[in-house]
Amino acid sequence: MPIALIAFEFDPLLHLADGIIVRWETVALVAIVAAGLVVAGLSARRDGLRADDLLFVAVATVPGAVIGGRLGYVLLHLDYYGAHTQAVLDPGQGSLELALGVVGGALSGAYVAGLLGAPIGRWLGVLSLPLMFVLGAGKLAMALGAAGQGQPADLPWATAYLGQGPWSSLAPELPSHPSQVYEGIAILAILASITIGLALDAFETRDSRLFLGALGAAALARAVATLTWRDPAVLGGLNAATLIAGSIAIACAAGWVVVGRPHRRAPTPVEDPGEVRWADPEARPRF
Repeated sequence: MPIALIAFEFDPLLHLADGIIVRWETVALVAIVAAGLVVAGLSARRDGLRADDLLFVAVATVPGAVIGGRLGYVLLHLDYYGAHTQAVLDPGQGSLELALGVVGGALSGAYVAGLLGAPIGRWLGVLSLPLMFVLGAGKLAMALGAAGQGQPADLPWATAYLGQGPWSSLAPELPSHPSQVYEGIAILAILASITIGLALDAFETRDSRLFLGALGAAALARAVATLTWRDPAVLGGLNAATLIAGSIAIACAAGWVVVGRPHRRAPTPVEDPGEVRWADPEARPRF
């Protein structure tokens, strides 16, 4: 058996008064999400957006994230849910998948932002950096519960979890790829790159193209990290998580091109005493 250079042996549970027990992973995730919301609110105020709209947009992401995340989880375990279709809508069975959860949350949040009359593109741009922070730091927080342990590995940075736990991965004592750490570091590197680019004015505007670029890069990083997962291959040697993340990356790239494509406006007539002149001579109607 390979020997892990990094072995963790600690109590993953936080014991509070009156017998209340909380996972350290959960505490870290709550703190990360709260910090992300604070940063998003400050960024919105700086960009002249209504910070109070953030609450409505944040709440609106929940149903989309749940629906998208559940759909992703069903796709990950399609063989099981194909035979147990009644379990698809059972909240007590299974979990949620991250990539489609983020996409679903973005769609429902953008829809509500549109209902509020808020500029959707600007809101997406403002939320790009906080989202990358929450995703990257959240993946690193998973290491506190041994969630996301990958394939067994004989590597200097392979991780193993000893002690009673409870741990979130099966066979946590088996030295494995720290897949969740791979993904978290990659997304935080993307965050750092975007932050530097914004500081150097490398981006024309902070709008939906920034969001699509950031989300696409994060999806690509996830697709690479999922290659080390323990999930079985379903198509061409790739597992379902890799296919989902890769598809999202491709969709974001296509959306980035479409959004950035210049749109021709219809020529506007210029009134002049005695005749109507057209701003674009080529657009003059020929009778």
